[in-house]
Amino acid sequence: MNVDFSLNQEQEMFRGYVRKYLDGAGQTKTARAYIEGETGSLRAILSGLADLGCTSINISEGHGGMGLGPLDLIPVLEETGRSLFPGLYLETNALAVPLLEKFGTEEQKGRYLAEISAGTKTFSLAWLEQSGSYGPSGINLEAKSLNGRLILSGVKIMVPDAELADHYIVLVRTGKGNRNEGITLLIVDRNETNVTIESQKNIDETRQLAALAFNDVEIPMGQILGSMHQGWDAIQEGLLSFNAALSAVIVGCMEKVVEMAAEYAKIREQFGQPIGRFQAIKHRIVDMKMDLETARSLAYYANWALESGAEDRVQAISCARIFATKAFIRISSDNIQIHGGIGFTEEIDCHLFVKRARFYENYLGSTEQYYKQAATALGW
Repeated sequence: MNVDFSLNQEQEMFRGYVRKYLDGAGQTKTARAYIEGETGSLRAILSGLADLGCTSINISEGHGGMGLGPLDLIPVLEETGRSLFPGLYLETNALAVPLLEKFGTEEQKGRYLAEISAGTKTFSLAWLEQSGSYGPSGINLEAKSLNGRLILSGVKIMVPDAELADHYIVLVRTGKGNRNEGITLLIVDRNETNVTIESQKNIDETRQLAALAFNDVEIPMGQILGSMHQGWDAIQEGLLSFNAALSAVIVGCMEKVVEMAAEYAKIREQFGQPIGRFQAIKHRIVDMKMDLETARSLAYYANWALESGAEDRVQAISCARIFATKAFIRISSDNIQIHGGIGFTEEIDCHLFVKRARFYENYLGSTEQYYKQAATALGW
């Protein structure tokens, strides 16, 4: 049986609109402005992306969306990757939306999905704690039941773009022990909660991290996402959507890196000729292109498997995530080698892509964890 999981003509046309819009905004110019603390252009471009329909693609029609699937997100994900676009589009539309659609109450869907669809609200994820573990034993932020509410006390660290987020999905422990059972997902509204935000350093300054401190913060029971004590299974389901989407974002990043390397090899001269004529450079760029197209095929298949509910969706998504994160590190490093000394300067974008590659390497799970997930799914 032949399965065509490439993008159709409409999806490719939509990609063209998104690329034209982001190119008009200066590609990585927005990311560089965000590094300097200027968020005005980011918010303006987010509004423009919402007008294009990017924020409503995978939201059900009953809540103001288009009711489309993961494959329809790929054009936006790849183009935001190309421009290293800052913000929480990935976390909001590829993690919060699938979680809300599958596990949210009607009240939660009615409240949050319409806001996301309109592009007015974003979500971040508060997972890591001081142990630095993405495993269930790393979730120790306690949520005690009291008078029909949950009382939170503890600290979450390395929360992505916490200052930009309107809401947080927070993993808390509502049961005893350190196993899967007893973990619950909560939606915490930033404006309605007294949470202390403290900035943290990040290798990739286009993604700003923060610690969230909860000091006896009261959360209504209606903010539980999914079932009490069953949050671990829910977040694992959400991560399938997230990692399929992340693979597509990385493909966009890689595509830009390959373009940069090939373009520089044409204009940089050594010994009276472009360096692209030298066999060592030619072979390096071909290897980069091979990595890009392999990552693209894996990412497209992963999103197709997710959308179609294929039996091999878990291993397909794990393998796409593993290959993409490793290949992105490899080719962004090769890009600096091809550029030589200028590749280390801040004036050009090489360093931005290397830092983003390292950020994604262990984002929401380590490579080792995803190897184990793939092996388990394959029955090894």
